[in-house]
Amino acid sequence: MLDQPSEISVRPSTEEDVPAMLSIYAYHVQHGVGDYVTEPLHPEDIKRRRKSMLKHRLPHLVAERGGAIIGYAYAVPFRKRPAYRYAVKHSIYVHKDHLRMGVGRQLLPALIEACAGAGYRQIISYVDAENTASLLLHDSFGFERIGVLKSIGFKFGKWTDTVLMQRALGEGDASLPLALALPADPR
Repeated sequence: MLDQPSEISVRPSTEEDVPAMLSIYAYHVQHGVGDYVTEPLHPEDIKRRRKSMLKHRLPHLVAERGGAIIGYAYAVPFRKRPAYRYAVKHSIYVHKDHLRMGVGRQLLPALIEACAGAGYRQIISYVDAENTASLLLHDSFGFERIGVLKSIGFKFGKWTDTVLMQRALGEGDASLPLALALPADPR
């Protein structure tokens, strides 16, 4: 019998979670087309990135089931220039043995809530056009498909398309942000 999504807990990541996150990411680098990195990260890379995200009030979350890390999600600035300081882009990675078991369905709303709570107004996702499960997940949480980047990636001997998706956070563009809500440069 498969575990139910309700048995999944989502929490902020810790440094102790880094080895599990590296393992999850390495699988997607080696087998997935959604990430165009060709070599897995080193532990210090993830630790450094994680600390930088947290320093700038950007969420870095893990999904846990039965004490094991089965997925993680994070947000980074959409662009580095100050005009984009209210927009983030995100990534979600799920352990290969837990794909299509509701892990992303637990991580994505927690990530959306954390980003909105930190004052961000837009969240962006780049999804491989062949990743139907991720496209449908994002659709179900209010993301709009706003464009397709044709043949933008080349991995495993073929060209891949990327779907650009976007969702408003909080009040989105219905109001002006507080002038000091976020630092001018959230790097």
